[in-house]
Amino acid sequence: MRRRLKNVFRLGVKELNSLRRDPVLVFLIAFTFTFAVYTVATGVQTELRNASIAVVDEDRSELSRQIRAAFLQPYFQTPVLLDLDEIDAAMDASRYAFVIDIPPGFQADILGARQPRLQVNVDATAMTLAGNGAAYIQTIISGQLTEFLNRSDLQYIQPVTVTMRTMFNPNLDSSWFMSVMQIVSNITMLSLILSGAAVIRERERGTIEHLLVMPVTPGEIMLAKIWANGLAILLAVIVSLYVVVQGILAVRISGSIALFVFGAALFLYAMTALGIVLSTFAKSMPQFALLAIPFFVVMNMLSGGTSPLGGMPKSLQIIMQAAPSTHFTSFAQAVLFRGAGIEIVWPQMVAMVAIGTLLFLLAMMRFRATMSSAH
Repeated sequence: MRRRLKNVFRLGVKELNSLRRDPVLVFLIAFTFTFAVYTVATGVQTELRNASIAVVDEDRSELSRQIRAAFLQPYFQTPVLLDLDEIDAAMDASRYAFVIDIPPGFQADILGARQPRLQVNVDATAMTLAGNGAAYIQTIISGQLTEFLNRSDLQYIQPVTVTMRTMFNPNLDSSWFMSVMQIVSNITMLSLILSGAAVIRERERGTIEHLLVMPVTPGEIMLAKIWANGLAILLAVIVSLYVVVQGILAVRISGSIALFVFGAALFLYAMTALGIVLSTFAKSMPQFALLAIPFFVVMNMLSGGTSPLGGMPKSLQIIMQAAPSTHFTSFAQAVLFRGAGIEIVWPQMVAMVAIGTLLFLLAMMRFRATMSSAH
């Protein structure tokens, strides 16, 4: 047993040295967990920011001017006045995300309690901007109507007062969410690439024949590749969380980073095994990339990081439970965003270990077959 552990350790050190001498992979790891995390967190906006808006003011009243002046930066650009016949051309040319049409006699109808209709045209090709922006516009207009009526002889009293309490991200800053989810996505991608590339590299360089004549088993070779590549990714994750996420982006991490790193290690156990499985079906790096990309895209898009898992069809939710990324995304969000402890996230950790063990056994079977054919 001790000899096997030594073999696994020495082969892992050899793997780390091979990785260190590969400038492309070293650059990929450094770029992925630094610049890529920062640019995605600061560049991808899910909240409303600097949206283009135009107003067709057919009323030309005090109320319509008040509504037009209420759309302020940083949420909206300065509203542009349009004529009624310019709406279709402006929307078709995608010059404005929102066009508000205030009908003639709007203020008089409001004062006369006749409930007029105000039209908001939304360019829904950008779905997130359209959904958030429409809600902002509705809130702003409702607020201006309430303020206007309270200044007049009519008193508008809302029957219900809604109090919003935002937890875990009080300023609704998308960079808090995007930075952490980008790290989760990068772990998924690199765990597949590095583990698969380690096997392909042995085959392309002809060093797999050297391993065959050494007193080591395929299981020891595979374990060495898993811990070595997993360690490289974990170190990059720790640096990214402390330097990029907490340092540069000033994101508040509510939970334990140590617990997250431990969960990430369990996830890497599963994903590196999957990468080895895929590498046994490929003869070269281009073939491996063609196999790995669909797996990464599906797991990244449907694991719950991009869109909530509960909003997907029930059958798809059941299928995605077989993917380790689904459980890791839930684990990461609970620990880093909500400060959950191990007593809450242990089911996700058990699921990652179970899925990882199945993938490990499959990888060992495939790797042994590959080594035998090479011999």
